[in-house]
Amino acid sequence: MTNLQQILLALGCSLLLSLAWLQQGMLVLAAGGLFLLPMVIRHAFWVCLGFIIFSYFRIHEAFPVLMPFRIPQLLALASLAGLGWQLWLNRERLQWHPLQTYLLAFTGWVLVCCLLATNRSEAFANFNGNYIKIIIMVFAIAWLPTQLSQLKRVPAFLLVCGVAIAILAIYNKANGIGLVEGTRVTISRDIGSMLGDPNDLALVLQFPVSFALAYCFNGGKWQRITCALILLILVAGVLATQSRGGILGIGCGVFTILALKTRSLVLPSAFTAMGGLALIALAGISDRASGGAAESGVDESAMGRLYAWQAAWRMAVDHPITGVGLDNFYYNYYLYSSHWDGKNHAVHSTWLQILSETGFVGLVLFLLMIIGALRLSYQLLRHCEPTSTPFAQGLWLGLLSFCVGGSFLTQGTTWPVYILIGLLLAFYRLQHAENNPIAQPARNVIQ
Repeated sequence: MTNLQQILLALGCSLLLSLAWLQQGMLVLAAGGLFLLPMVIRHAFWVCLGFIIFSYFRIHEAFPVLMPFRIPQLLALASLAGLGWQLWLNRERLQWHPLQTYLLAFTGWVLVCCLLATNRSEAFANFNGNYIKIIIMVFAIAWLPTQLSQLKRVPAFLLVCGVAIAILAIYNKANGIGLVEGTRVTISRDIGSMLGDPNDLALVLQFPVSFALAYCFNGGKWQRITCALILLILVAGVLATQSRGGILGIGCGVFTILALKTRSLVLPSAFTAMGGLALIALAGISDRASGGAAESGVDESAMGRLYAWQAAWRMAVDHPITGVGLDNFYYNYYLYSSHWDGKNHAVHSTWLQILSETGFVGLVLFLLMIIGALRLSYQLLRHCEPTSTPFAQGLWLGLLSFCVGGSFLTQGTTWPVYILIGLLLAFYRLQHAENNPIAQPARNVIQ
């Protein structure tokens, strides 16, 4: 075939595709996507990681220019296709860990609570639109990676995205963009982004802080210096939110990494206490409109939390088995709060969120899941290879920071802890596959 014939053939095919697109656009797009399927299957883990990063860091909302491309939706479809194919091909080699049983037990109970929710439409909107995606991605993270080297690259992506969000937060703070209460920074608040809440923004930045801390104390000289600079940027981003829960999460991470390195509690305790006071001063929390130094006694922000926690307890007592339902705390606040200021509020506590929305049964199942994750993370930290130590420490720090910071932030049904669980399960599976067994044996579940 001559060059001219090849050019004419290409032009003819392009013309046919253009005509088909004009007539049946979505059908042609779906057919064209089939050509990408082999690449998606081969790189399914990275596609899944891309979806998680966009969903967790809300990259498309932080940088609205990306929103028309619908990147999260495309990555979600590609992730499901890759996961389904990988499950079929590797069904005899998949392993099941008791932590996955706790996860599914809690998920099942959340579904029951949705069926009995006070506002079923809101409960199922959250369950179908957000929570079930998170659970599916836990299994994707756990089963898709085939090598430890893949997992060890995950923190790099988390740190890069975390730095991007932190720099944007610092920029907004410096230019007075999207500030609430006069001093607290937000991102894309004008378009209704999750990052438009200072506490949620601090929550997003807290996750990469754990890995930055771990890698600051491990590796070569340049890696430590780079991670130290990244840590400073991330901490500056958290300080810009003036979130006390975020600062507590950072303090927990600093204390834990110092305790691991020094094998002592005295020096880490003193350093963390002094560092915490310094961070509070740098954050300018005393200048906040709520929770600042201008308020005497128990400040307005603290009282707001106490009112929310009181309302959460009343919801649990009134609905002790199933709670008020997933994502229903906000809509029931008026009915159960002893103080009404004209608007509903979030609960600002992971544990009380789970208690109020899933009842005492749900709280027990959630605690079993968290305790199982902590046990597995500690086992991995003790038995992992030296080259995997920074990654294991990052997971351990992340879980502890979640437990501390989560006591003042609403994280029970959002991404952070579930991403950590998925990474833990994948790390355990790959360690087990490389003949580095730890305390709990895994067993095949799909034959």
